[in-house]
Amino acid sequence: MKVVLVDAGGSNIGSVRYALQRLGVEAELTGDAAMIRAAERVILPGVGAAAVCMARLRELDLVETLRSLRQPMLGVCVGVQLLFAHSEEDDTPCLGLLPGTVRKLAAAPGVRVPHMGWNTLQRHAESSLTTGIDEGAHAYFVHSYAAPVDEFCLCSSEHGQRFAAVVQRSNVAGAQFHPERSSAVGARLLRNFIEHGLK
Repeated sequence: MKVVLVDAGGSNIGSVRYALQRLGVEAELTGDAAMIRAAERVILPGVGAAAVCMARLRELDLVETLRSLRQPMLGVCVGVQLLFAHSEEDDTPCLGLLPGTVRKLAAAPGVRVPHMGWNTLQRHAESSLTTGIDEGAHAYFVHSYAAPVDEFCLCSSEHGQRFAAVVQRSNVAGAQFHPERSSAVGARLLRNFIEHGLK
């Protein structure tokens, strides 16, 4: 199984790679379009700002490559936000593989932004990606922006408002939480993606 990590400049790339190694998967970090197209599984990690990550993808001339992939691709953290059409963060056009806009979470009394820490998942739809992840399972989040709960939402979570925690449209999916920091839930999601793709 050839798995690649897209070099979008995210600081979590090392920890995602280590999480895959724990599953027996050696993933190569690359910004090479041909290597990405040849992979059987593509993971798009990201930490920081959507605009910075999109600038990195444009610099590497990878935007159209990622838009045209037919094999399973998984976005993680900011990587999932990049899958959407637009991010409010710095008014950033993204990959447009999922419709909709990623918006800033609203702070409120008792609701701090960024959202940091463990939170529960509510299941919305079935997919091979979330097999074995129970209703109410806990995952670890660190983010200030989030995607809407719509027809492509597999699991949601709530932090002052409900937002998409896991999404999927055809061969493209993503997790807003950090699978590499989410213990058994994160390991199961990554294993499902590697072993079963997106069905």
